Amino acid sequence: MALVVQKFGGTSVGSIEKIRNVARRVIDTFKEGNRMVVVLSAMAGQTDGLIKLAKEMTPDPDPRELDVLMATGEQVSVALFSMAVKDMGYDACSLLGFQVAIHTSDLYGKARIHEIDHERITHELSANRIVTVAGFQGLDEAGNITTLGRGGSDTTAVALAAALNADVCEIFTDVEGVYTTDPHVCPQARKMDSISYEEMLEMASLGAKVLEIRSVEFAKKFNVPIHVRSTFSNERGTMVIGETKDMEKVAVSSIAYNKNEARVTIRRVPDHPGIASQIFDSVFKAGIVVDMIVQNTSEDGYTDLTFTVPKPDFMKTMKLVSQVAEKIGAEKVLGDENIAKVSIIGVGMRSHAGVAKKMFETLAAENINIIMISTSEIKVSCVIEEKYTELAVRVLHEAFGLENP
Repeated sequence: MALVVQKFGGTSVGSIEKIRNVARRVIDTFKEGNRMVVVLSAMAGQTDGLIKLAKEMTPDPDPRELDVLMATGEQVSVALFSMAVKDMGYDACSLLGFQVAIHTSDLYGKARIHEIDHERITHELSANRIVTVAGFQGLDEAGNITTLGRGGSDTTAVALAAALNADVCEIFTDVEGVYTTDPHVCPQARKMDSISYEEMLEMASLGAKVLEIRSVEFAKKFNVPIHVRSTFSNERGTMVIGETKDMEKVAVSSIAYNKNEARVTIRRVPDHPGIASQIFDSVFKAGIVVDMIVQNTSEDGYTDLTFTVPKPDFMKTMKLVSQVAEKIGAEKVLGDENIAKVSIIGVGMRSHAGVAKKMFETLAAENINIIMISTSEIKVSCVIEEKYTELAVRVLHEAFGLENP
């Protein structure tokens, strides 16, 4: 008897009929002799609706109360799902984050999971019930409700699979698996049979919206196999697993892009020890994730410092950095929201030379200027003007032959 964790996103439970369809699908897996834990997101559009309500009440909602409000979306989903399962003649039990309990940090809106008490889930499973858990939420040390941020239900599902030592974690979504790139941008994109944790981590961090990055981190750390598949099809999707030797044969396995980044540049920063720490201290304390960082060669005791942040954090970052720039005597702070990041990814880069050169030549052939470059063992990222994003993705996908298996 296998223990299967299944997660269904907002589009999968976007209506009463869709919730019934999910219940039927879960019951089919249950009838095969599996123990079932199901994680659900809020119904499509509900989270945005709750945020809108909060903004109508006040332009700057209190973070704690906003999390209390946001957590109600998943409560609706798990309750309706359990009702549907029971109506079909099977037993089910819905649990909220604090009932499980999923212990998190106290950073409202972006809480991180610290520990999961799975005793309650194990008890319900032993009673032959289908257990459904509200995704996206937990509680901090003080007992306050917290939320995990966008995509948090993926993280909930994989963390539960790790805590319960599940055989597999199936992430159901509105696509059939993980593609070589976004099929909406590049029609030649191809569904992959498997992808390594490392490659999926890079894809998630670089803008691919199939899986939330923290869910992949949990999967890699605890060796949880993830099966990404479609809610609306019985076809096999893509397995996210540990790296195999076959994966190294391909230099580049996928192309990712991200239009949700902005660039901040601080001109003529005094070039001496401790300055970088001063600049980024307030940014990090605000929970803002800094991605690419480039510092120019020092000139006359001054240097330019450029970095990228998520676009939703751009205005806050500009405000924080401008305050620091004034204190340290920097000349000025510039910002640019019209950028995008395009990346090539593949574990095979470790053993294939000339990959970056081919990327640069491909972009140059289309007269696409590279603003910033960042590399790791298995990826090369270029910041370009946002208007060239789709073109860059298509020409790189073709250049590396990703349309062919």
